[in-house]
Amino acid sequence: MEKLKQYKQQLATASIVIQEMTFGYQRLPHSKRRQKIEEYTQGLIKTMPILPYTLESAIWHGTERAMLSKKGLTPTFIDGQIAAISKTNNLILVTRNIEDFQNFDIEMENWFI
Repeated sequence: MEKLKQYKQQLATASIVIQEMTFGYQRLPHSKRRQKIEEYTQGLIKTMPILPYTLESAIWHGTERAMLSKKGLTPTFIDGQIAAISKTNNLILVTRNIEDFQNFDIEMENWFI
């Protein structure tokens, strides 16, 4: 939370992340937990820049997928999209799941350690 406060004016998220969050809470039964996640997601949409998966992102993603597949690596498609949005916007990807993105040529930080 401290990092979120510290970098509030420099944060953005990817449209793909909003999709994942929406998919996640929509699958939950109606509950306080679902409501909190939905409210958090809606709050992000209202307060944070949401970056799209652009043509530039798609080209970078395709190039990375081809390179990784030649090495026998197959990260999830959606992680590739998120990595592409981060890379093509010259951003640092902040994630708890470093392993999911470790094979992509991107800069990352884990604020959860």
